Amino acid sequence: MGKIIALANQKGGVGKTTSTVNLAASLAVLGKKVLIVDADPQANASSGLGIDIKNLENTIYECLIDGIDPHTAILDTEIAGMKILPSHIDLVGAEIELLKIENREKVLANILSQLRGDYDYILIDCSPSLGLITVNALTAAEKTIIPVQAEYYALEGIGKLLNTIKIIKSKLNPSLEIEGFLLTMFDSRLRLSNQVYDELKKHFETLVFETIIQRNTRLSEAPSYGKPVILYDAESKGSQNYLQLAEELIKREQK
Repeated sequence: MGKIIALANQKGGVGKTTSTVNLAASLAVLGKKVLIVDADPQANASSGLGIDIKNLENTIYECLIDGIDPHTAILDTEIAGMKILPSHIDLVGAEIELLKIENREKVLANILSQLRGDYDYILIDCSPSLGLITVNALTAAEKTIIPVQAEYYALEGIGKLLNTIKIIKSKLNPSLEIEGFLLTMFDSRLRLSNQVYDELKKHFETLVFETIIQRNTRLSEAPSYGKPVILYDAESKGSQNYLQLAEELIKREQK
């Protein structure tokens, strides 16, 4: 059965989508079957993989609201073993439409239960909010990875997210656990980056991934070419960082 991991942080610009796409690609390169679930109305994970989001017949929106078979919405990517359930701007409206549905927090969990047997990992790219779609993602997931950027105010808002996770764990999904905090946009030349890392380690200790995602131009450029960084520049620091993260994640599973 596939492991479902939500990448969540209600703060925008922390590297959630970059981490979802590139961790998924790295896991696939290492021989795992991976599905990306784009649960963000901005649909950056979808467009960042070269998908024309304007001309999609079925997306996660139709799965959530119209109850279509999720298998019909899943698309292949350039990497063998990696597929995506794409998103669309319509997903903005899904927050309101879900309010009318019974057990509205568990709609995504029901969808993913139909897909788990096909994959080793299902990675959910959450939107930068703690709305109903993100609640659905955290209710569907067993684990969550929290990307944190190595910048000022980085730890601000984490308390709010941890509180949300605690509520979901107590009321909706008792098996939800934090897989780890992932430090992103790290620049070793900056004292601030090192301070943020030290703070994270002090507060969360072993929950912080050993792998750190460093600032990398190739990593930033890759989405505009519709590719994960491993296809855009496999030798780049960004590509190496995410391969290392994938290896660390697999190793954690084996313990």
